[in-house]
Amino acid sequence: MAHAYTPGLKVSEKAVIRKERKLPLWGDVLVNKGDMVNAEDVVARALLPGPVHPKNLAGELGIPPSELKNALIVKKGESIKKGQVIARAKVFFGLFKVEATSPIDGYLEDFSEITGQVILRENPIPVEVLAYLDGVVEEVIPREGVIIRTVAGLVQGIFGVGGEKIGTLKVAVDSPYEILKSDRINENLKGAIVVGGRTADIEAINKAAEVGIKALVLGSIDDGVLREFVGYDIGVAITGNENVPFTLIITEGFGDLPMAERTFNLFKKFEGLKASANGATQIRAGVQRPEVIIFRKDVDPFEEVEDKLESGYLDIGTTVRIIRDPYFGEIGTVIDLPNEPIVIETESKVRVLKVRLMDGREVVIPRANVELIET
Repeated sequence: MAHAYTPGLKVSEKAVIRKERKLPLWGDVLVNKGDMVNAEDVVARALLPGPVHPKNLAGELGIPPSELKNALIVKKGESIKKGQVIARAKVFFGLFKVEATSPIDGYLEDFSEITGQVILRENPIPVEVLAYLDGVVEEVIPREGVIIRTVAGLVQGIFGVGGEKIGTLKVAVDSPYEILKSDRINENLKGAIVVGGRTADIEAINKAAEVGIKALVLGSIDDGVLREFVGYDIGVAITGNENVPFTLIITEGFGDLPMAERTFNLFKKFEGLKASANGATQIRAGVQRPEVIIFRKDVDPFEEVEDKLESGYLDIGTTVRIIRDPYFGEIGTVIDLPNEPIVIETESKVRVLKVRLMDGREVVIPRANVELIET
């Protein structure tokens, strides 16, 4: 029988997870190899130079640029406060005294006796990288960051928006088929990573934002509700930096699809444990999946775990999810795996498969456009 290999979403009660946590610029690594860290711990820190504020100080004082140095009452590199007098001069034959103040908190970076300009710079902006995982520092990358290893529960989604969040895992519905309604959301969910079952309407989404949850995990979502939540139509290529009140992760697809029972049961089993969630999604080169990582108290972060999730053959009868337009998020069953490549609409010659979708339609798509739903 024809078969092929394809990657898929991971759902596991116990998986080895490694995360590279790096600064955007060189800085200081605050932990050592072998250190145990919590997800909330700062593992690396750098100082991003503050914004520059040029100021024509000679012009403001009414003096020639050559006299600027004598007028300054702060030195290069010296700290200044907003409103502080930084220069003083006498004009009109010494009859009047004029002063110039700083518009910022920061320091005097430089000045020019040719142009009469001073360069003021705001205080450095600290940039911190959190561990994101409860685990062990497996490797230190000097001046850049670390690699952290843990053994934890893992659920990957098909799509998400919003960045990294840490909170307690709470299940707000009774079954993976239930739709999350606003009456299920209360103050007990504040700061939590919430599992909402099948889908949610906009009233529930808005209530969750009011309560202050950290993240919401649903089986599916209507594209209109997603548009209203984000505020605009969003592409599916790269996400994660949206300005949204909480991170949203979809495990199955768009429309009205129940969460997979195994996924829901895993969440239910580990309810009450600390978890990290990230909605960042990239489905092209350098694939990144939205994820929920659940930190178990009964496992050792050094434990060696056989990763069964990387194997998975695509066969006739395999259930797959489509990850490219025009059928993005649709779930179906493989009914044919032709051996010979064919020319598709883009005029590319690729290997394809035939899928029967849940509504009965049969479509032919490139094999690269599907993934297994691994359990």
